[in-house]
Amino acid sequence: MALSFAGSAQAGSTYTPALAASFAATPTFKAPEIFGTTFQKDPGHDFTKGVHSRRDGILRGWITHIRGGKAEYEPIKWKKDKHTEGYFVGPPEGDVTAYASPIAKNVVFLSAFGCKPSSAAMTVDRRTGLGNKKCSRAALIKRFKTTERPSLITVYKGKIVRVQEIYTP
Repeated sequence: MALSFAGSAQAGSTYTPALAASFAATPTFKAPEIFGTTFQKDPGHDFTKGVHSRRDGILRGWITHIRGGKAEYEPIKWKKDKHTEGYFVGPPEGDVTAYASPIAKNVVFLSAFGCKPSSAAMTVDRRTGLGNKKCSRAALIKRFKTTERPSLITVYKGKIVRVQEIYTP
């Protein structure tokens, strides 16, 4: 399968040889609209069989829980607001739309806020609003254990292989 950075969420990333190597094993998936106002569907996913991995592709979502190298995550959508530009929301209370996948050992985490929790520096592509600072798997786990951050979550072969934060003030 030919790999391409054009027309995907990967296009907003800072290109480096190390980053290119990380993408080499993952096919290009069509990225969702970053500030989409509907939840993405997962046709054929049976939510009655417990929380399990989403199909291969990119989900606009956030990680809600991490335990033992496995992340639970759910889709999000942009909700316009009268007093601000808007904010992301997850499914309503009681909705069972959630997934769980192991976090790949070589996951690519592209942060919008730097790798350290105390970092206040924005690390985003100003054209897309997507994080472009490559951080470690440990930084991803530490960040998402304490907070839900809007992200583009790429799943491939049942594992989370890429998480790219969406900048929101």
